[in-house]
Amino acid sequence: MAGLRFADVQSRPTEFLDFTSLTLDEFQQLIPPFEAAFQAHMAAWRLDGKPRTARQFAVYTTCPLPTPEDRLLFILTYIKTYSLQVVQGRLFSMGQSKANQWIHVLLPVLLAALRTLGDAPTRSLVALAQRLGVAEADAVSIVGSLAEEPAPVVAASDSPLLPMTGRNGASSAPKTLLNRPSVIAARTRTTRSKTSCS
Repeated sequence: MAGLRFADVQSRPTEFLDFTSLTLDEFQQLIPPFEAAFQAHMAAWRLDGKPRTARQFAVYTTCPLPTPEDRLLFILTYIKTYSLQVVQGRLFSMGQSKANQWIHVLLPVLLAALRTLGDAPTRSLVALAQRLGVAEADAVSIVGSLAEEPAPVVAASDSPLLPMTGRNGASSAPKTLLNRPSVIAARTRTTRSKTSCS
């Protein structure tokens, strides 16, 4: 089964945007710093996360992500859809464990590429103020106004899931402790022998 490849979706701009949240031009601008960060990472580390001690990284013939475009498409699709690793692996023709390895390699590579471009997510108010070119107090007012916007209210009749959901917190179902003597005795009485024919 052939997996998803950049060559398959590059000619369909709407589908490409759906997979990555980027236009094709934005994607092309991200490829050079992404590949440079990937090569730097792979010069020091193996795909399994262990330090590289012997040979250099080379794309092997059966590599599920042979090109920089395929690697970037893989990680952007994962971030956009946040699918299960088994689904992400299936989408790109690899098993869950291999998808897990690629995700753990490509997430820090993408962050390094975004830092190179100055587009990495900001984690502090000071960095946000510097990025926006405003005073820190102005950044506080921007963040504060975003946080104060009320969430949209959905009427109970508009939402079919509202009546179906239970209350938050611990389950109200009674707990059965499986290590109680009475439960153990009941299990042994009802468990039939593997050789029994009845």
